[in-house]
Amino acid sequence: MEQANNKKKGLTLVYTGHGKGKTTAALGLTVRAVGRGLRVKIFQFIKSPERSYGEQIALSKLGVEMEQLGRGFTWTKTPEEHREALKAGWVKAKEAVMSGEYDLVILDELNNALAIDTFPIDDVLPLNEVVELLKNKPQHLHLVITGRDAKREIREIADLVSVVEVEKHYYDEGIPAVKGIEF
Repeated sequence: MEQANNKKKGLTLVYTGHGKGKTTAALGLTVRAVGRGLRVKIFQFIKSPERSYGEQIALSKLGVEMEQLGRGFTWTKTPEEHREALKAGWVKAKEAVMSGEYDLVILDELNNALAIDTFPIDDVLPLNEVVELLKNKPQHLHLVITGRDAKREIREIADLVSVVEVEKHYYDEGIPAVKGIEF
């Protein structure tokens, strides 16, 4: 009986650290979930809808909804533009999580957004609201949060925390972001 109950419990998974592969891990879960008939929604908190991303192109062919909520790197727009995007994005993400429409929701780069310290964000993306959402999400829902520097409060609630660390990276050799690998 306990095993049957565990199948219905949605998990909270966190992929964090400074290595490459956090979003990639979440996208791999997406493919697996879609293969098993789960309904998936992905929000990307930092990436801008003004750009094209390989993962969005591929997943749209599988019927996965992916929405970019951000404005790009924090130094590319004004703090107020980023704050407005975070505020609107957080509202959309909360609604999707609580809607009951999805079996898996991915909050990609949410950790990065919560770690912004160059301008205030707690009034537009309050950590306490994120924690409450994690605690009160629908029981069946699997929730994945990615990004560097996951907050302690999120790590404590999560069922799984994987830390991706860098041992070697081609960026250090001067190789820029590669189409099909980073975007």
